[in-house]
Amino acid sequence: MQDPYFQYFTGEEFFQHELPHERSGMSHWRKRIGDHLDILLQESLRLAHDTGALKKSDLARVTVDTTVQPKNVAFPTDAKLLETAIRQLGKLAKEHDVPLRQSYARVAKKAAIMAGRYAHAKQFKRMNRRIKFLHTRLGRLIRDIRRKTEGDGGLQEAFAVPLGRASQIRSQKQRQRGWKLYSWHAPETECIGKGKAQTPYEFGVKVSLTTTNKRCKGGQFILHAKALPGNPYDGHTLKEVIEETEALTGREIERAYVDKGYRGHDAPNPYRVFKSGQKRGVHGQIKKELRRRSAIEAVIGHCKTDGHLDHNFLKGRDGDQINAVMSAVGYNLRLILKWLRKLLRKIIAAIWAAITPRLVLKQAY
Repeated sequence: MQDPYFQYFTGEEFFQHELPHERSGMSHWRKRIGDHLDILLQESLRLAHDTGALKKSDLARVTVDTTVQPKNVAFPTDAKLLETAIRQLGKLAKEHDVPLRQSYARVAKKAAIMAGRYAHAKQFKRMNRRIKFLHTRLGRLIRDIRRKTEGDGGLQEAFAVPLGRASQIRSQKQRQRGWKLYSWHAPETECIGKGKAQTPYEFGVKVSLTTTNKRCKGGQFILHAKALPGNPYDGHTLKEVIEETEALTGREIERAYVDKGYRGHDAPNPYRVFKSGQKRGVHGQIKKELRRRSAIEAVIGHCKTDGHLDHNFLKGRDGDQINAVMSAVGYNLRLILKWLRKLLRKIIAAIWAAITPRLVLKQAY
């Protein structure tokens, strides 16, 4: 709670001793909404159409692209993950009154710090010795907890998921194939490489965005947003994205413009999908619209800088989908507010222009 001065300036008449809403109220609301958040995106498009910022014909030609929605996790290193597993198991054992031979919390923290310092100094043999030390201590802790919880169904159920995560962290290798655990509190986090020089690997989930190809009166609106867990190939998601966009907007898509990552796509009408760099069948209006394909990159950038697409704080797979859709809704609403401000300025200018000649005439008399 803030001080009385803050409450007075924010409109309170009497001092409030409790928060007006429960802190987790938004989390409960998101869980109740579930998979129906697309209604908000649909409503933002309806509002844009009613205010004149978007025409129905603008929905026929779209641009589709994917990006990475990073999760709110630290950059995963072997030392950090091993130290986190040791700390979390020790904390859980303390909560359930499971006596341990040794928690290794102090020595694990020091070993993780030294591993980071040795890596920075490029002293990799010393770094690997510290990581091996952490591997050994985590294995001891896992075996100790399994011995102490053997025969107790309640404790085994409480420790089942944490022990599974700890075992996965201890067994996974740097260059192994298949699923890996990159975060203790967000196991759904995936490692995605988009070929960027500044960020070769990003940790989160792939997100597909669909925008209008043409810049409408109010701007380039987002028509569809969806999280794609499992890091699927872009071309294998195009069919589903086009079908969901048509269901959301109520308008059949005549042309879709994509980048080269969608080669071998599964769209229902492949001759109406045009890829960047394509020469065959590209002429006239199609050529102009294909040059506008890269305009979606600016939309993605605004969603990341102005919205929360660049840092997802919500939990689980549902949190990934909710954050992607809400970022798109926020972007559309900002465009609508900008359009309304523009209309208001025009109305005020027209009223002022109508009043000004009368004022001049009165001064002349």
